[in-house]
Amino acid sequence: MPSRLSPLILLIDPVRLLPSLFLPLAGVLFVGGFSSSSFIWAALGIVGSVGYAAVRWATFTFQIAGDRLELTRSLVSRSVRTIPLDRVRGVDVTTPLMHRLLGLAVVRIDTGAGGSDKQEGELNGLPLADAVRLREVLLRRSRAVRRGGATAEASTGIAGTGGTWGGTARPDADPASVRAYRSGAEAEHVYAQVPWRWLLYGPLSGAFLFTPFVLLGGAIGLVFQWGGEFGLSERSAISVGEWLWHHPILLVLVAAALVLMMPVAGAVMYTVLNWHFTLRRRGSSLVAERGLITRRSVALEHDRIRGYEIADGVLERPAKVARLWAIVTGLGDSRTRGQLLPVAPRDFAVRTAAEAIGPFEAPLRPHPPKALQRRHFRAVAPGVAVAVAAFLLGWSVVCVLGLIVAALGVPLAFDRYRSLGHAYDGARLSMRSGSLPRSQAVVERRAVVGWTLRQTWFQRRAGVLTVIAGVGAGSGGYSAIDTGEEQGVRFAAEVTPDWIARFTTET
Repeated sequence: MPSRLSPLILLIDPVRLLPSLFLPLAGVLFVGGFSSSSFIWAALGIVGSVGYAAVRWATFTFQIAGDRLELTRSLVSRSVRTIPLDRVRGVDVTTPLMHRLLGLAVVRIDTGAGGSDKQEGELNGLPLADAVRLREVLLRRSRAVRRGGATAEASTGIAGTGGTWGGTARPDADPASVRAYRSGAEAEHVYAQVPWRWLLYGPLSGAFLFTPFVLLGGAIGLVFQWGGEFGLSERSAISVGEWLWHHPILLVLVAAALVLMMPVAGAVMYTVLNWHFTLRRRGSSLVAERGLITRRSVALEHDRIRGYEIADGVLERPAKVARLWAIVTGLGDSRTRGQLLPVAPRDFAVRTAAEAIGPFEAPLRPHPPKALQRRHFRAVAPGVAVAVAAFLLGWSVVCVLGLIVAALGVPLAFDRYRSLGHAYDGARLSMRSGSLPRSQAVVERRAVVGWTLRQTWFQRRAGVLTVIAGVGAGSGGYSAIDTGEEQGVRFAAEVTPDWIARFTTET
């Protein structure tokens, strides 16, 4: 029997529609001169939007029918969206602030269709308990369909809002099993709970450090775009900028204030997004929950996880902290939905990855000295070229800046070279590269679907090449950059000897 969303969502939809109604209602009031008729028209607009939301709620149903999830809408014409359960990659349960006040949640279903980072199905307005149960049902049924057990799974249903999800309960089923199934009870194991003191690592991530400048730029953009509506012209904003330019002390103070706000903004944003971050295994899924205002719970099927990626930035490495993501087949937006840990101590992230996904113990193999030479050339040459051109043109300031950039490229080159490495421990392979953002991917051998050996003209001159492991998960490929020619081929042959032997055997 089809199920409906909670009618409590009708208390939220009008509020969500207010931003889109603001400009039309303001226009009606301004044009009508704030007369009684203009207020009546504005009220009719609000009532109409509420009525439209009610009709959309009444004409939307969903149900699990066999091996598929059906989302049906019959507002004007009847439309049915069908999502095969074997394509379900992950299910998010999100509780924005207003939803949390009413005990509701948003369920988003990701199928990885076309590699898009957009979810294919969304149920906005389920009771939170029903949303959690529906997530477990979808993931369980998805596994059952892929394993050929759809018929057995279909015999047990879970009661939802106004119907059941996936059939009718067998009268001869074990009552205790049915109760456990209905409650969504699963054996759980908590891998990580981020303590509040780790929120202090937020400014090190760099993702939110520039928030004050972004907010300032957004404010300036709003003034240019909408300033006329509030009596401010573009010339006013330009005049303020010119005035600050002619008062350098104030300009420096404003810039210093923005810089001082950077770590504060980073800590605040990190706290809002990652408050009470918890990673646990529930049944056959990894579940990551986080968020202060909007609470988000992401479930990833363990069978679809093919490895993990550990990343750290230039500010994170001195503090020995890193971030952790899962490499999942067919998952869109993996850097957000596949997050297993926010910024946390690196040793803890490595232990968590080993426990939740699998250990990797082999040391990374260094790349040849030619790779270091290439790092130096690519880091130093642009600054030197700018300095030489500026010297010939008589631009002394630009020449000095070019030399400074070239000098800073030397330690950058050493750091990029030290970051290079690859290894194989018999079950998983790993590749690491980068400097300002450095990442190390650890991938299961079974995930490798092909190899690409790439060698540019400059690499041929240096006797190095790049080995790319094609993986049907994550970003689709992970590279061991600037390995030795024999070293790279041996690495690919070590992981998949049957694939490479035909190219290395002499005939």
